Amino acid sequence: MQRNTLKVRRRREKPGRFEARIPTAQKQLLERAASLRGTSLTDFVLGSAQEASTRTIKDFEMLTLHAQASDAFLYALLNPPAPNQALQAAADRYRKHF
Repeated sequence: MQRNTLKVRRRREKPGRFEARIPTAQKQLLERAASLRGTSLTDFVLGSAQEASTRTIKDFEMLTLHAQASDAFLYALLNPPAPNQALQAAADRYRKHF
């Protein structure tokens, strides 16, 4: 008895094209590196570009977050909130012991 199998067709995203003209020496360098990794030139270049892109974005975002955190810290130092009841009680307890 033969089973009926339902084939699901998935739409594959059509790959985009990227072309670059590079000096022969640079292409030979990239080909050598790809060969050492046991991969195609295309896979090597795309993988390397993706790693560099991810690292660049991460570095940029970290710098942006550091700047935002610095601004927030400076604002908190220059504009401290008024002490609330819990802070005043803690200060009172501190003064009693010291």
